[in-house]
Amino acid sequence: MPMLLLWVSVVAASALAAPAPGTDGQRRRAAPAPNVVLVVSDSLDGRLTFHPGSQVVKLPFINFMKTYGTSFLNAYTNSPICCPSRAAMWSGLFTHLTESWNNFKGLDPNYTTWMDVMEEHGYQTQKFGKLDYTSGHHSISNRVEAWTRDVAFLLRQEGRPVVNLIPNKAKERVMEADWRNTDRAINWLRKEAINYTKPFVLYLGLNLPHPYPSPSSGENFGSSTFHTSLFWLKKVSVLCVQKQKLITKFNLNFIVGEIILTLHQLDLLQKTIVIYTSDHGELAMEHRQFYKMSMYEASAHVPLLIMGPGIKANQQVSNVVSLVDIYPTMLDIAGIPLPQNLSGYSLLPLSSEPSKNKRKVKNLRPPWILSEYHGCNVNASTYMLRTNQWKYIAYSDGVSVLPQLFDLSLDPEELNNIAAKFPEITYSLDQKLRSIINYPKVSASVHRYNKEQFIMWKQSIGQNYSNVIANLRWHQEWLKNPEKYENAINQWLTTHIASQFE
Repeated sequence: MPMLLLWVSVVAASALAAPAPGTDGQRRRAAPAPNVVLVVSDSLDGRLTFHPGSQVVKLPFINFMKTYGTSFLNAYTNSPICCPSRAAMWSGLFTHLTESWNNFKGLDPNYTTWMDVMEEHGYQTQKFGKLDYTSGHHSISNRVEAWTRDVAFLLRQEGRPVVNLIPNKAKERVMEADWRNTDRAINWLRKEAINYTKPFVLYLGLNLPHPYPSPSSGENFGSSTFHTSLFWLKKVSVLCVQKQKLITKFNLNFIVGEIILTLHQLDLLQKTIVIYTSDHGELAMEHRQFYKMSMYEASAHVPLLIMGPGIKANQQVSNVVSLVDIYPTMLDIAGIPLPQNLSGYSLLPLSSEPSKNKRKVKNLRPPWILSEYHGCNVNASTYMLRTNQWKYIAYSDGVSVLPQLFDLSLDPEELNNIAAKFPEITYSLDQKLRSIINYPKVSASVHRYNKEQFIMWKQSIGQNYSNVIANLRWHQEWLKNPEKYENAINQWLTTHIASQFE
């Protein structure tokens, strides 16, 4: 592997030296539009792509992208759960604007994405793997849990996550579906894209390092199993492990490598901008939590790396950015004028070689990003305003649940909520958040949506309702006192939303 990387790095310096794309939507006639490859993983803490995460495991191709491209050190999801975050990425709009409230309410299937726009402007387009920006393949249990998230009960589910050590100790291709989609993408590059006279855009969506489903739990299974093998475990530097993170990121690194190597072998690397990111992070027992659905850094911070013609090499950008920036960036790469209604901003002014741009582009990017969460496993909508120094988190209507404030420059582990200690800063950030989004009103609309959807589902079940709801993923707890929990739901359905939400 070191020799392979050396070979690639030898050619990379010249291969990646190409004119920058225009950053004002108007491309110089002499410079053809570059190809674009976007690789999106699932559930990777973005901090693992730079110190100290990179010391735990060796990620050669991620490091390759860092060396020959631009890394965004403060990139965030706009909603720390699969479908809403992907809806933001494909639409360029904040979650409350698309009303992508949970893992099965995303964009309308006919929504015009950045890929649609690029195709209209002459790009050849292709996508493989996980999309999930209209709806996810999630169980009925997951849907009911999201709708009833603010019911006054606490129900445990099956234990998760667990590690499944694959018997084949030398197995490299963990998560076969991802590798099949990677092979499909590579075959497409070799057999079709190489022959195109027009530029192309390729999307590859990965499940890694998201945990595997547990179908043994029945129809309402959850994603609760991490697969790996001794081949990958041996690559962990035990002395550097500070937090238990996912071993499957090794596979992810090699998948990214396969794409990069293929582009080089086809003489496409110098003509292609490669972008890697993830839909959200993974807590992996940080703050004694697993999964995502939280505004803590491990859950909300995502990786974001860009390399290719015109992209500055070995650059680290500290500006706060988010996934809604993917849409305008894609259009900007293609030289397509940007719509005025987008929530995001092109990343090219932050990542392009300044000397390649004929005229300076006014930086209109605000010094903040917005993330919001309305799905299951929390009983109130959550909103995060992230600036250079501060992370402000508000809940529900901003009154019934106290906010959180973290100074990430002094407290990167987010152990000290200083909202009460600095009331003026807390108030100022809350006012700024309210100027961006009327979050009490949004919270109220999500409450109404949850009740409406639950009622519709209940009516569709008919007389079998009591049996069905008693045997969802929470059945071990529910069956101890089913009448108690049904009554709690009935009370929730008949309770009017507090006037303070309006």
